[in-house]
Amino acid sequence: MTNVSLFILMSVLLIILPGPDTGLATQNTLAAGKQGGLKTVLGSAAGLMIHTLAVTLGLSSILVKSAFLFSIFKYVGALYLIYLGISALWSMRKNPASIGEELPAGYKHKSHFLQGFLTNLLNPKVAVFFLTFLPQFVKPGGSAFWQLLTMGLIYTVLTVIWFFFYVHFINLIRAWMKKPSTQRVIQGMTGIALLGFGVKLALEKQP
Repeated sequence: MTNVSLFILMSVLLIILPGPDTGLATQNTLAAGKQGGLKTVLGSAAGLMIHTLAVTLGLSSILVKSAFLFSIFKYVGALYLIYLGISALWSMRKNPASIGEELPAGYKHKSHFLQGFLTNLLNPKVAVFFLTFLPQFVKPGGSAFWQLLTMGLIYTVLTVIWFFFYVHFINLIRAWMKKPSTQRVIQGMTGIALLGFGVKLALEKQP
């Protein structure tokens, strides 16, 4: 792998950009606390590892080249994000209790790990990103498989580290939010953000 330091720098800059993972981690941390946020992050990391394996095995290129498969992943992923956004808004509307009290009924039986996993896995933009970003740092003459796998692992670890601190920060803010009106505003904003990411993904064109 060439330019390791540049790869790490670029990865960090890309990871901290807000996206569906950020919106979902925020929403679940506000709704279920630090535990809910960290489970979401681990689910997202698991999704990244699946995308890493797909790139190393050449499966991502099939997805990108096939308009049919790309559309399936795109619309399923978009619908799932829209569903999460609507669920967040609905839970906020039905459960205006302040943060720190009993969890909203809509969150008691939800798997935050699965939410993070599916949000990442069903996003074809992640597959496209890995397919276009990682190969730029492959060293000619070396094993492309192991280099891509290593870069995918590094990117996943950096993602977990960033969101670990992010979730803890959001959890601290959550502890200060005692007013139901404040909670509703923040939950509403994250719900709308998830809806926006879903609509944006649905309108995404095949590269």
